Amino acid sequence: MPKLTPVSWRELVEGLKLLGFIGPYKGGKHPYMVKGGVALTLPNPHRGVISIDLSQRILRLGGISREEWLNLG
Repeated sequence: MPKLTPVSWRELVEGLKLLGFIGPYKGGKHPYMVKGGVALTLPNPHRGVISIDLSQRILRLGGISREEWLNLG
């Protein structure tokens, strides 16, 4: 099974858009994306790559399986 790898902020946003999320919108301290009743808070875009750990947490909160994410590419 392929493993998750660190991704850039742009890759995260593009992947979430392919999965039906809308945004990103400006929030309080962090941007967010929305799909149905789910709002995902994103890390700030000026940081470097997004770690595997943070990617896993974002995917879990968004109800996105590892397979769904890995099949995007």
